[in-house]
Amino acid sequence: MADKDVGFIGLGLMGEGFTRRIIESGRGVIGFDIDAAKMKAAAAWGVKPAKSAAEVAKACDLILVCVINTAAVEEAALGAQGAAAGRAEGKIFVDHSTTELQATQRIASKLRERCGMMFVDAPVSGGPAAAKAGRLAIMAGGDDAAIAKIAAVMRDLGTLTHMGPIGTGQATKLVNQTLVLTNYCVLAEALRLAQAYGVEAKKIPQALAAGYAGSNLLAAAFPQMIEEDFAPRGFARQVLKDLEMLQAAAREKHLAMPMASQALTLYRLLVAAGKSELDAAAVVSLYPREH
Repeated sequence: MADKDVGFIGLGLMGEGFTRRIIESGRGVIGFDIDAAKMKAAAAWGVKPAKSAAEVAKACDLILVCVINTAAVEEAALGAQGAAAGRAEGKIFVDHSTTELQATQRIASKLRERCGMMFVDAPVSGGPAAAKAGRLAIMAGGDDAAIAKIAAVMRDLGTLTHMGPIGTGQATKLVNQTLVLTNYCVLAEALRLAQAYGVEAKKIPQALAAGYAGSNLLAAAFPQMIEEDFAPRGFARQVLKDLEMLQAAAREKHLAMPMASQALTLYRLLVAAGKSELDAAAVVSLYPREH
């Protein structure tokens, strides 16, 4: 599998990082996106274009997918021109998107029944820059055989942890989103506190790095918030989608998640304010600054 082209469906911000990294690692990529402009852009860095997800699956044994939402994953897998239509028996469909848990099980089952295709749910954390640099955290659910077959490619993309059977990758991503997305809101509050008391806020990540407050997100997001640099590394609308998904999963198990619920409210407000296309760090704009 390592000697063949890798298939990739979804050539947005994350897809660009993924495919650039795969190509730089010495593999070819055959890619598809429903957006013709993204297809054209990807060709410029070496992605070979396909006309559909089915065409990608015909050409490749390993098909990686990173698309906008659960409906897009289902279309890429099971639609009329989805991977299942592409003579996919024995091939592997790897979903790097953040996808609803019940849909993950349904897609995996239907791929197996329709065409004997294996499935791994392998959502990621780290954003486009980490994808391009091969530093993603990859949390995977699937059987041992499927995980073994994708391991070489995953090593080029980051650090893969096999969490258990199908669905456990997505469940782990919900844990990740609980920690990360609530933390954006906490960082915004911390910044306003620092500014109100005249602290030189740009020194905060360095000052706190060696203690318990130090984190990857503090180092990355705090400078964005200080500079009000909200060019999207990931979109606020995607954060809202993930928080809505997290809320639904918590409700399914009757879990109390008050911090995540507050983050959901804040991102609903952010998107309602017309800021859906900004970075997640733009949540700081909801917090008044003392003048």
